[in-house]
Amino acid sequence: MVVYITHLLYHRLLSSFIDFLRRMFPKPHCYDLILHSKIGMNMQTKHKKKKARKHDSELKCRRWKGELEEIRKEQNSIREGQSKVGEKLEAMEIECEALHEESKLMIERSALTHIRFAVMLNILTVRKNGDYAKAAHFTQLLREIIAKDNMQQQQTLRNS
Repeated sequence: MVVYITHLLYHRLLSSFIDFLRRMFPKPHCYDLILHSKIGMNMQTKHKKKKARKHDSELKCRRWKGELEEIRKEQNSIREGQSKVGEKLEAMEIECEALHEESKLMIERSALTHIRFAVMLNILTVRKNGDYAKAAHFTQLLREIIAKDNMQQQQTLRNS
């Protein structure tokens, strides 16, 4: 009779069945024998399966933690690389601006040199023709250009 009841109860609700046995048989050895004979083997295999699943999940968790650590290290190295690239890019931009300013200054000086040569050529041609008034005018113009150029050079040296 007990075996039949246990069989019916076991298939319906396992936890309530165990509670039922504990209430029916206050001494543990009584229902231990029943559990062992009817559902003990199932309980052991379930326990083993549960333990194996737990072990598998622990292994997976450890493996995932290792993978996450590797990913974290890779991300940190990528961040470091990006910051180094950003620093190099910023240095290159500063250097580019300096080169741009330098080339602009060279173009201005070249233009001033061309103007000076043109004024000097005019002075020579005017003197050759004998117009000394125009030659004096061009000479004064040349002096003003040179003075203005000298002032600009001094200002750029002070600013640098």
